[in-house]
Amino acid sequence: MAQKVILVADPGIDTAVAIALALNDPELEVLALAASAGNVSAAQATKNVHIIVEQIDPPRWPRIGSALPVEYDGAGTDLNGSDGLGGLDFPCVQLHHSHPSDKLIADTLRQYPGEVAVLVLGPCTVLARALDRDPDLARLIQRLVIVGGAVTEPGDVTPVAEFHFWCDPAAARQVLRCSAPITLLPLDVTHKLIFSPTDCGKLSAAGTRTGDFLGKILPTLLSPTASCYGIEGAFLTDALAIVALARPVAVAANGAALDVETRGELTRGMSVVDRRWAKTARPMVDLASDIDLRVAKQYIVGILSTPLA
Repeated sequence: MAQKVILVADPGIDTAVAIALALNDPELEVLALAASAGNVSAAQATKNVHIIVEQIDPPRWPRIGSALPVEYDGAGTDLNGSDGLGGLDFPCVQLHHSHPSDKLIADTLRQYPGEVAVLVLGPCTVLARALDRDPDLARLIQRLVIVGGAVTEPGDVTPVAEFHFWCDPAAARQVLRCSAPITLLPLDVTHKLIFSPTDCGKLSAAGTRTGDFLGKILPTLLSPTASCYGIEGAFLTDALAIVALARPVAVAANGAALDVETRGELTRGMSVVDRRWAKTARPMVDLASDIDLRVAKQYIVGILSTPLA
């Protein structure tokens, strides 16, 4: 039986790759795709989620949630283009009466209690709002995978803060403190998943709808990534969340007590790990520390190179 999944996404080119990966994996059943502001505005995020699903056209479309009208202090347009998808102006037919993302999450978890993994590929705001709506939701989540934080790796927004946690550190703290079993993927491991131009070419060479779509958006990510980070390739950060769920053997993780700084002038959004030997310290998350790059790349290329049934 396929693993049921909810994706919370703020697309973003690398987020689009993650969504494509989940929609193409026959062992995953994406029940809901909850749009979130982050890399782009709320309205653009909702539009991008529709674009991605329309471009891939999977046999079974997920329910789509509209992003909450939240504004953050920054965005990811330096890497992803003004519209989040490389500025390529894809056509889009949007649903006019989609549920807000927090309600969609709550309704889906209530429908399938204990059966659904929730993957947060953007800021934690939407999931925090869902928990506000229904505090019992945390116990209904089978597994929560969060892309966020930075432990020893420098931050990508400030010297200590990763973008998703920096956008809404209070929501990140709230979600990390919920009772769901959590796997956290910080920059320390997500920045190891680099796809070279040759790797990216493999994703777009399959002659499928997904391959054609990725072949359009991925090249637009390479030049800005080189300018910002000095690497030849692209970080497929959010795709690691799909890998962690579908191929957990590829991700090494250990229990850690971790919290988020919410107010510091220099440290807002900083991930703080309690490394003391206090016996009362409770492991709050399974904190990823390393990845098997070979297994991760084989999975990603294998899934995205296979035509949808």
